[in-house]
Amino acid sequence: MRKNYLTIKSAGSNEIVISKSRFISNCKRVENEEEALDFIQSIKKEHHSANHNCSAYIIGENNQYQKANDDGEPSGTAGVPILEVIKKQNLQDTVIVITRYFGGIKLGAGGLVRAYGKAASAGIEASGVVERKLHNVMKAAIDYTWLGKLENEIRNSSYLIKEIAYADNVEFYVYVPEEQEAEFSEWLTNMTNGQVMITCVDKVFREFDKI
Repeated sequence: MRKNYLTIKSAGSNEIVISKSRFISNCKRVENEEEALDFIQSIKKEHHSANHNCSAYIIGENNQYQKANDDGEPSGTAGVPILEVIKKQNLQDTVIVITRYFGGIKLGAGGLVRAYGKAASAGIEASGVVERKLHNVMKAAIDYTWLGKLENEIRNSSYLIKEIAYADNVEFYVYVPEEQEAEFSEWLTNMTNGQVMITCVDKVFREFDKI
């Protein structure tokens, strides 16, 4: 299981005009190829009167699913430049569709490559990028006499409290980066003179804005 990766923050779009042609980029985070293909088809349906709806995606923990489509543009001038932008920004689970409404001025192969690359970058910037980091959800159970001290210490640390449950003992559920599990456990054990019971109850991704 991957521990951290970059991806699109939220579905977004952007439009730029180059030599009178409109380039509309739509970006989305997806979990599998089926979602990517459905998104591409939805954009094609929305912009059915456009000259081209070019696309690319990278999906999977090891980037095992990659595809670029020129949709009628000269081979290698649209889909591949979009794919290269996704790769350059190290994004995963990302699909981009760029719609072109031809403005009457031919751009040439080099011009098309630059235009689709620029449109892809603009779409990513409009959508935003997040880093998803794998965290363990650690449960720290301890006697109520430690409630105030433990809560104060955790809130003043780099760790984030997910929730506090009040049962026979007080239970703190804390997000801890996976690589810091041993450090977190040692810290709480030393602080409480070994009176805390610590277990990992879940693994989740937390998201942090990059752009």
